[in-house]
Amino acid sequence: MTESTPLRLDLDRSSPVPLYHQLASAIEAAIADGQLAPGTSLENEIALAARLGISRPTARQALKSLVDRGLLVRRRGVGTQVAPAQIHRSVGLTSLYDDLAGAGRRPATELLEWQPVEASAEVAAELEVEPGAPVVMVRRLRTADGEPIALLTNYLPEHLAPPAEDLERTGLYECLRARGTQPAVARQRIGARVATAAEARALGEGARSAVLTAVRVAFDDAGRAIESGHHVYRASVYAFETTMFAR
Repeated sequence: MTESTPLRLDLDRSSPVPLYHQLASAIEAAIADGQLAPGTSLENEIALAARLGISRPTARQALKSLVDRGLLVRRRGVGTQVAPAQIHRSVGLTSLYDDLAGAGRRPATELLEWQPVEASAEVAAELEVEPGAPVVMVRRLRTADGEPIALLTNYLPEHLAPPAEDLERTGLYECLRARGTQPAVARQRIGARVATAAEARALGEGARSAVLTAVRVAFDDAGRAIESGHHVYRASVYAFETTMFAR
């Protein structure tokens, strides 16, 4: 979180444009040109109204309009901040690590867990093995430029699982390719829900924040299931993109 010197905001009281709209537009312009960087804290509506000589409802309406558009976020105990830059990810068979690096971000991984487990009925069905078969469960926290982005939980057949130290350095798919396994196709289901308390803490979000979810099963070029992923993404900074064609 960063703080900024209060912006110089000039409002034209003789203009037919409502003051709240003028104020919102000025703040939006400051965000667009970099005067207000992601994470910058803004004055609260009381301080803003007092400084500009406007009513508190006018200041509140201006800030709310920017919150509603995703340009500002309000966090309990923190206040109003410029929203993080949104990460847009195309729905393709790529790893989040590679997508972030390709977008000019600085990805990093914190390995939270790497352990052999017995496949649950759900994981067994996804990996096309018998329930109770040995698999490796990997749980990671993925960050971009030091900011939490996603919690990634993957299950892999034991013989395909990359070493823990490799997963701390690069993405899962790159690790698989380096070991001779080529991801070729995947099934993916995208959803949304409220974060658990543990997920919210790990992702730096408030209680009951919205998260995006993705369940993916990837297959190699021979049609064998090579990994199943159960991923949780911060909805405040992350979005999936798809391209659609007329049929």
